[in-house]
Amino acid sequence: MTDRVQVAIVGAGPVGATAANLLGTYGVTTLIIDREPGVVAYPRAIGVDDETLRTFQAVGLADEVLRSAIQNVPLKFFDAAGHCLADIRPTAQDYGWYKRNIFLQPEAEAVLRRGLRRFPHVEVMLGTELRRIRQDADGVTLTLAGAREVRADYVIAADGGRSSVRGLLGIPLEGSTHPRKWVVIDCAHDPLDAPYTALHCDPRRPYVCAHLPDDRRRWEFMLFPGEDADEMLAPDRVRDLLRHHVADPGVVEVVRARVYTHHSRIAARFADGRIALAGDAAHLMPPWAGQGMNTGIRDVTNLCWKIAAIVRDQADHALFRTYDRERRPHARAMIDLSTTLGRILSPTRRSLARARDWFLRAASLAPAVKRWVLEMRFKPVPHYRDGFVVPVDPGVPGVGRMFVQPRVETVMGDQLRLDDVLGPWFAVVGFECDPLAGLGDAELAAVRVFRPRVVKIVESRAGRRHHRQPCTDRDTVVVEDVHNQLRPWFQARGRNVVLVRPDRYVAAMTTVGALGPVVTDLARRFGGAPR
Repeated sequence: MTDRVQVAIVGAGPVGATAANLLGTYGVTTLIIDREPGVVAYPRAIGVDDETLRTFQAVGLADEVLRSAIQNVPLKFFDAAGHCLADIRPTAQDYGWYKRNIFLQPEAEAVLRRGLRRFPHVEVMLGTELRRIRQDADGVTLTLAGAREVRADYVIAADGGRSSVRGLLGIPLEGSTHPRKWVVIDCAHDPLDAPYTALHCDPRRPYVCAHLPDDRRRWEFMLFPGEDADEMLAPDRVRDLLRHHVADPGVVEVVRARVYTHHSRIAARFADGRIALAGDAAHLMPPWAGQGMNTGIRDVTNLCWKIAAIVRDQADHALFRTYDRERRPHARAMIDLSTTLGRILSPTRRSLARARDWFLRAASLAPAVKRWVLEMRFKPVPHYRDGFVVPVDPGVPGVGRMFVQPRVETVMGDQLRLDDVLGPWFAVVGFECDPLAGLGDAELAAVRVFRPRVVKIVESRAGRRHHRQPCTDRDTVVVEDVHNQLRPWFQARGRNVVLVRPDRYVAAMTTVGALGPVVTDLARRFGGAPR
């Protein structure tokens, strides 16, 4: 007997568990399996960014994840003498959350898995191994340990860097493996007063030192050629590594020490038939930008709404194929950033290290460069040009990028993040206008293809008259922009209406008078039939 689900997810780490929560939110019947019987106890990822928190917000779990996290943590680069070369502390919350936050992965995974209990249509099978996978034009059949078979419309492979699904599909992982290994040491009872993440560019032995929640600290030390990885994990060698950084390494409580090899690799394709790769199954990167897990969360945030639309008969399979086109270029950009930061950190030739230090100090003297570094503008921001978007003039930024998330106030006086008003699916947003004004019946039918929430945003303290003005859609939600952030955003683009996708990226940007043709074209590409 073969069980039937709409989506099967292989891997219940943070990426897979996030995908299951998204699909649960969208009402999709889902099975998620993992070979491990429980959450892996040791922390791996420690950084969670604003885009990931926005996804956790979408599934109602951001606040719970943040209860055990440290928000708004600076990142600093130091030279061998301990002088600060760069201080990165972005305070802007463009997407509603701080950009750099430190957490413990096992605790966040536990939150995500508990979140799945809310959905009777999501089944979790732990301690279950995938044995075989085969697909045809109509779906995918998974054979699990114990001879259980599951038939799914789509499969998401979030089963890590050694992905069995990727291997069974024969998809190569292109790129390189870095020759130097690193020993990672997690300690309890943090002995230092250094509430930030520090990359120490010391040619004698480059290392990273990070303050973690619950009075913990992580060190990461580069290993040199000839140093045996297993030998470096011996207690006396671990204490020797810590000796130069704490007053008495003998009193430091080492929770665990592990050796890691870093990779800069990307799958040749992110989708094969009805199977999608996500997270480490699709890409591997060094940890220096703190973007490995976050990039995987971006993957499933992009992917899950598309699958949901297809299995709910709102869209056709062509939408699934946009996943690779939208996500793969940005994943490669994040790999490149992480690799570059590693090259800044790791030189062991003193002459090269001195040249690097001189360059960073000189660059920091330029106000524009200093601001670029301080505000973390070097981090690649996804920009989907070839996918489910309606391009506009290249000189007009916005389409294919994540929509901003300011605070808004409802007519009842409640202040919320914008996404809590937009809802989990599509939204049509008009600034100081009824976004559907002037649309004919056929164009309104095209809008209904997306089943959107219609939102009108007005300036703060605009007065009740603006709330009471009738709108084309009687269910239009009217809110005020608390900090008046959206007027300059819309003015800079010369538009006043946006169609926001479920992943919060702008699918189309236009004026209220030109919305009709734009939304009609997008509905045709979506594959839905106007009702």
